[in-house]
Amino acid sequence: MFVGHFGLAAAVKATQSRVPLWSLMLATQFLDVIFVVLYLAGGIESFQAVAPGTYGEALIDARYTHSLLGALLLSALYGSLSAWRWGRRTGWVLGAVVFSHWLLDLLVHRADLPLLPGNAGGLPLLGLGLWQVPWATAVVEGVLLVAGAVLYFRSVRQRAASTWRAIVSGGVMALLLVLGLAVDVLS
Repeated sequence: MFVGHFGLAAAVKATQSRVPLWSLMLATQFLDVIFVVLYLAGGIESFQAVAPGTYGEALIDARYTHSLLGALLLSALYGSLSAWRWGRRTGWVLGAVVFSHWLLDLLVHRADLPLLPGNAGGLPLLGLGLWQVPWATAVVEGVLLVAGAVLYFRSVRQRAASTWRAIVSGGVMALLLVLGLAVDVLS
């Protein structure tokens, strides 16, 4: 769902022109950024291969960053820092984009997303497992990618002083999203 997250960020940028694009892109991956930090910090979080050679081949053990409560707390942190820097509205938008990562992961992950950090209480793990149906996952990511690119291109075109600038800006974003999808599918 790597590219799907970025497609969503592009769609949000289309409606929230004052929110910096880089902050939206970081927000969509913030849970994974913190996951990598915890992974490198002694394996607090980890992953293991479960079906090598398939889409979504890893079982993620992200019991802190990708727990429902952990995602809400990290969303609040990112949103608060963003509100301090760019204002309350932008903070809410960016906090929501951080949380959208968890919602999209819920759709594609196997049942490996806990409700509470560290899976406190041993509650059932969540995940609808769309990764187990590669063509369906590709369709969902493709729709997010295309919708985000189209919405972003249209918004830039409406805001740009010249049509040439809009075409270049929207084209670069669409190209980056398509390249990201290609890398995501091929890896």
